Amino acid sequence: MIRREVLDSFLRSRAESVGTNIINALFTHLELPGSPNSPYTVHYNSNGSKESISVDVVIGADGANSRVAKSIDAGNYSYAIAFQERIRLPDEKMKYYENLAEMYVGDDISPDFYGWVFPKCDHVAVGTGTVCSKQDIKVYQNGVRERVKEKIYGGKVIKVEAHPIPEHPRPRRVRGRVALVGDSAGYVTKCSGEGIYFAAKSGRMCGEGIVRASMNGVRTIDEKDLRKEHLKKWDSQYINTFRFLDILQKVFYGNNAARECLVEICGCDYVQRMTFGSYLYKKLARGNPWEDVKMVVNTVGSLIRSNIIKQEMERLEV
Repeated sequence: MIRREVLDSFLRSRAESVGTNIINALFTHLELPGSPNSPYTVHYNSNGSKESISVDVVIGADGANSRVAKSIDAGNYSYAIAFQERIRLPDEKMKYYENLAEMYVGDDISPDFYGWVFPKCDHVAVGTGTVCSKQDIKVYQNGVRERVKEKIYGGKVIKVEAHPIPEHPRPRRVRGRVALVGDSAGYVTKCSGEGIYFAAKSGRMCGEGIVRASMNGVRTIDEKDLRKEHLKKWDSQYINTFRFLDILQKVFYGNNAARECLVEICGCDYVQRMTFGSYLYKKLARGNPWEDVKMVVNTVGSLIRSNIIKQEMERLEV
């Protein structure tokens, strides 16, 4: 699976090869213009000195803790915390994950998300996430490690990472001649927590929209142009996918009974094909109406059955 340290370097090199001016620096803040047609001033630290550059348009792609978003008062969002350990395994154990990624659910893993083991070429990433119980993230990480202890035995932790994961888009994603994309805008899907595709796609769509609106740089664009050429097109293409996955996470991740239902229905071949098609193409897959009806009926039945089992287990414990 993708290693960001490799992908990011590749993207920077490719951008530079076609004429992009790469500045290796720490962005500090964005100074807003005093009049509609004045430039924005981007302030940053480079090699220990404070520098700035004037620009006509800004695309904020600086992550979940976006300073660009703060500069334009884009508003806040709820977020999950994701914690993972990169673990280098012995060759014989790494071979097990050669063509396999694992997902784990349960109260010991997370109260509202899932745990994972993702192969990363020569090591695995073992982690979990939560929205409602961030202070216990290390407890849940221990839960994941306990579940997979035999598979990762003998491994060495080479890196520990923790990141915020946006739970929904920011209240304002465009303001003036500034647009937010990727995690800065809050483009991370529920259920899977995927963000890399939507970061790259939103960045490309925004760039293409600016080129169209500016007539290849001939005219200066404004907020109306960004909303029409970028935001409207993005929302029409992806917003329903985000809303649907939000519903799925609320239904299936809230308790163990719902998680048992999720595991059960995922054993269905039709559910697997629909899920894979939607994940692969990043859109809700079109299915067979009759099969869709059967899937809904089976899901409701599974939820009822799982809750009955849950109640019986609680009664026996008492």
